[in-house]
Amino acid sequence: MAMDPRNLENARTFLAQRRIAFVGLSRNEKDFSRYVFRELAKRGIDVVPINPSAAELEGRPCFRRLADVQPPVDAALLMTTPEQTDRVLADCVETGVKRVWLHRGGGPGSGGERALAYCEAHGLEVVRDLCPFMALPDAGFGHALHGWFRKRLS
Repeated sequence: MAMDPRNLENARTFLAQRRIAFVGLSRNEKDFSRYVFRELAKRGIDVVPINPSAAELEGRPCFRRLADVQPPVDAALLMTTPEQTDRVLADCVETGVKRVWLHRGGGPGSGGERALAYCEAHGLEVVRDLCPFMALPDAGFGHALHGWFRKRLS
């Protein structure tokens, strides 16, 4: 399956936002989500961790949900299960977040058809079926690894 250039363009626009919520950041410091978080932070993005079971992650205050974040974020990257995604998308609409990234690694990812329909119905700009490493310029090994997996899983 070829990568949709519009989706890649949306991903790069998403990553240009000043303040991004990272919904579903794991408490396990060796989890893949933590590697993505660190890479985004290293690139100067103000990444805000969202996890209802943690007070602090990666040395930053962690919030239970988007509505608790002050100042508000410009976008939300979701590394959640499809079941959790519905609630998070409703939080995005409630808090005025217009850009969302429904992460997809090797599994089904954060969003299915129901999530995409919800986003469309509520005017959310969506990045889907991509890992952030695939859209970051000069991401190095992470990008190459994900590109390799994506080709094999397509």
